[in-house]
Amino acid sequence: MIRLDNVSKTYVLKGRHGGIARTVPALKHVDFHVPAGRIHGVIGLSGAGKSTLIRCVNLLERPTTGTVTVDGRELTGLSRQALNQARHGMGMIFQHFNLLTNRTVFANVALPLELMGMPRGEIRERVTPLLELVGLADKASQYPAQLSGGQKQRVAIARALASRPKVLLCDEATSALDPQTTGSILALLRDINQKLGLTILLITHEMEVVKSICHRVSLISDGELVEEADVGDFFTAPQTRLGREFLNDFLKLEPPRALIERLEASPGHNTHPVVRLAFRGDAVASPLVSRLARECGVDVSILQAKVESIQERTLGLMIAELMGPAEKTREALDYLESHDLQVEVLGHVQRNA
Repeated sequence: MIRLDNVSKTYVLKGRHGGIARTVPALKHVDFHVPAGRIHGVIGLSGAGKSTLIRCVNLLERPTTGTVTVDGRELTGLSRQALNQARHGMGMIFQHFNLLTNRTVFANVALPLELMGMPRGEIRERVTPLLELVGLADKASQYPAQLSGGQKQRVAIARALASRPKVLLCDEATSALDPQTTGSILALLRDINQKLGLTILLITHEMEVVKSICHRVSLISDGELVEEADVGDFFTAPQTRLGREFLNDFLKLEPPRALIERLEASPGHNTHPVVRLAFRGDAVASPLVSRLARECGVDVSILQAKVESIQERTLGLMIAELMGPAEKTREALDYLESHDLQVEVLGHVQRNA
């Protein structure tokens, strides 16, 4: 449904006297595919290139190189008129709603249909069920100033759906909302995806958004897609350092500050390892820690632990000290790595005298 092939985007910054001061690469050779009917999230830090990527999909930003194909049509090769027609098949919602304050809810949703030249009667037939779909049938005659943030975003969603698009592009659509309202908007997007079979590309910096509704996720950094996986795999076993940093920040599982100050990068005399463990699959319910202590002859001090549900999967996380002679702690690490869990040695601390 959405395909980017070798897409790069470079911005040219002008100098003081009109000459080229420098070029800034925003996207670098991006290959990207979202199948029809899926919800795909793109996550990354501020300035990573997320918004540039989504704006390249509907050519609000034209790629410097590469091709963009949506619903079987290569957009980068279309004339301006043909591109405008193709954009009718792509709705877009933004962080700050972009509603017209002097138009009612009904009129805001009707605006793209008016621009398409649709007759007034057909507009009413199209807009009325959309307001029902987003839960605003009783707000049709109100103005944006009378609405909450969540209601404004629902108007924006209805407006984006007015042209009956096959693709919905969401650029940080929940970033301006409180957590409870965010949850209701995400539930609405999930409902729209299921009822209408809509393909949704969702740009966000919020891991909770990805966890809640996305089928698959891509991680972008410095204009490059550095990791892509099904959401369950990304949350249980990220493959890159940045992916693990995002996950750890989301799960808030970090060593206590007092321990961080004691950590040493390399094992030294009279030290033992501190590990972060991620259990997945059958390992979550398995008594691995007690077996580890019994079979390897080490003491295990659990510093932090939690269990998280990621869609249909369960993830267990733990930070622990493995205390014992060096040969025993090495044996314990080998034991852990032989099972279905991710093992990360955070450092080493001095054993108590």
